[in-house]
Amino acid sequence: MELIANSGEARALAFSALHEAKLGQIDKAKDLLKQSEESSLRAHKAQTGLLVSEANGENNEINILLIHAQDHLMTSLLAQELIKELIELHETKADRKGTL
Repeated sequence: MELIANSGEARALAFSALHEAKLGQIDKAKDLLKQSEESSLRAHKAQTGLLVSEANGENNEINILLIHAQDHLMTSLLAQELIKELIELHETKADRKGTL
């Protein structure tokens, strides 16, 4: 559940960051994206714990909950990557408006 909760938080924060960037609040957007990345790090640590336990011979049951957790993590990571690029585009657009 730790993997799902942190991944979901990471995704939500990333989309909040995008929303702020669209409003021109670039510093706030970057702060939210940083928080998103911190949540992803916690999720990744939970995932690493599962991988280490399996590497040590413990049998982790593969069930729909584990698959769902992995899906959440990968979706949040992809969202972060794309939203980071979109924030940079919004920042560039804002800079251009300021120089006109």
